Amino acid sequence: LLDDIVLTHSLFLPTERFLQQLHQQYPGAPWGATRVGTRVGEEGPPAHWEEGSGLRRKRAVLAVLLHFLETYKGLLQEEESAGKVIKELYLLIMKDTSLYHELEDEIIKLHQLVETVELKVADETPPPNKQVKPLFRHFRRIDSCLQTRVAFRGSDEIFCRVYMPDHSYVTIRSRLSASVQDILTSVTEKLQYSEEQSSRGDALILVTMASSGEKAVLQPSEECVFTTLGINSHLFACTKDTFDSLVPLPEEIQVVPGDTEIHRAEPEADVANHLTAFHWELFRCIHELEFVDYVFHGERGRRETANLELLLQRCSEVQHWVGTELLLCEGLGKRAHLLKKLIKIAAICKQNQDMLSFYAIVIGLNNAAVSRLRLTWEKLPGKFKNLFRKFENLTVGERNHKTYREVLAKMKPPLIPFVPLILKGEEGSQGLPLSLELEASPAQLQTKAYVRQLRVIDNQNLLFELSYKLEPGSQ
Repeated sequence: LLDDIVLTHSLFLPTERFLQQLHQQYPGAPWGATRVGTRVGEEGPPAHWEEGSGLRRKRAVLAVLLHFLETYKGLLQEEESAGKVIKELYLLIMKDTSLYHELEDEIIKLHQLVETVELKVADETPPPNKQVKPLFRHFRRIDSCLQTRVAFRGSDEIFCRVYMPDHSYVTIRSRLSASVQDILTSVTEKLQYSEEQSSRGDALILVTMASSGEKAVLQPSEECVFTTLGINSHLFACTKDTFDSLVPLPEEIQVVPGDTEIHRAEPEADVANHLTAFHWELFRCIHELEFVDYVFHGERGRRETANLELLLQRCSEVQHWVGTELLLCEGLGKRAHLLKKLIKIAAICKQNQDMLSFYAIVIGLNNAAVSRLRLTWEKLPGKFKNLFRKFENLTVGERNHKTYREVLAKMKPPLIPFVPLILKGEEGSQGLPLSLELEASPAQLQTKAYVRQLRVIDNQNLLFELSYKLEPGSQ
């Protein structure tokens, strides 16, 4: 990791000058040191590192990374590849926090820097109540998960990737409300696609591709197409001749059974509270007119519903997260324990008046690929079986969701309603700001990063394959 950071840093600063600065700021660190008696180019760690411990090495890496972010965060806001390196390093470091408690101060500082790395650096300190808006953002929630969410507008500029049939891609900067033709124009410029190629009938078309393989051609006049993408859907540019050859990107999640972060996250309240905090950020960005536009205009005619679309995408994502985590858990006992944990998380979300998370988790547990796991459900303690039955009764749609409406009527704002029901005529209120006291400890920050960057399988056929592999005979 240290080599990678030094290499990245040297792109911005000559190596000799970089090392001089590090010697001045961190005189005891092993930058560029060569072990006594070792020729240049000969393998072997420096003397400092032979004497040091894992903790010292971690601290050295953090020192460089913090210095890098402090120095160049103004440049990183427009450099996608550098931002990706920082985020990957951040997530790796967060996974290590349980082993190195002594790094707590550095990790908290790192988290604060990562949260602001995509924000516009103002000349003056903004007023306390004024939100600092990102200069450019990825529209997909998972690409900017660590920043506090602020509302999108159609005129906002965002980064997006457009893939080619061979799965290479170009990154373009575009207005959120851009038309398909505008996007294709930017792509052709990036690819240096000639007018001659277009006139020969090789003109590019824009296609949406889901992880299941389902694809659709977008019409040139369509606008706001970013808001219509599913969880693991992507935009592809191709010619009409290559349309049939398009295949989905490799699964964004490695379908490898084993423990994930949810197994290490304790207690359940931490996961539930971070779900609620994040969903409140997304919910408060929605303007009332977005609901009107969503309900009264066709799917391709919506113009200003980006924030609502993001929250609806998150509802679907949490539902698939439940199934993904359970179906990647091979051991029966461990899977039953995880099932109990998810029911606990749903209960705490309900106490938080976060009905969006509550509903999404319960619906996820009712996914056919999960509900058929008879052995897993039988191993669940009776107390939790009864609790889940009550949750199911609350989420059924009988008599226009009468039970849900009665529960909601007893809640005082602030609350987060289950937004899909609002679109069907139910009422919800934002009311006062929702505030949860969340510590800034490394463990909490690790849970925060996990909750805001869920990797899920949204391909139902694949979920069924995993389900039948776990319990072939269950019904």
